[in-house]
Amino acid sequence: QVQLVESGGGLVQAGGSLRLSCAASGTIYGLNVMGWYRQPPGKQRDLVARITGGTTNYEDSVKGRFTISRDNAKMSVYLQMNSLKPEDTAVYYCYIRTVLGGEYWGKGTLVTVSS
Repeated sequence: QVQLVESGGGLVQAGGSLRLSCAASGTIYGLNVMGWYRQPPGKQRDLVARITGGTTNYEDSVKGRFTISRDNAKMSVYLQMNSLKPEDTAVYYCYIRTVLGGEYWGKGTLVTVSS
C-alpha cells in the first residue's frame, strides 16, 4: 500500500512563507510525476506545480513565488511558498504518479493566508 503524508500547512500573514512537505511510503518502485494541487474554499481542485525529473511546471499565479522540488531517495516532494497572498488560501494536496501508472493523493494540508 502507498501512503502520502503532507505537512507544513498553517496560518500565515500575507507576504509570509511556508514550506510544504509530502513524504510517500509503501511499495513504490519508481516515481514519475510528483506535484501539488490546491482546492480553495468552494472551488475545484487545480494544479499548483508539478515536477517530472528535472522539469517543473507552475500555475501562472504562483510563478516566481513558489518553488517545487523533490528528493527521490526520500520519496518526498516539497513546495516552498513565498510572498503568500490571501488568494493562496486552500487545502493543498500532494500527488504522485508512479512509473507503472499508479496515482496517489495525500489527505491535504490547510494553508490559510490572512490579509
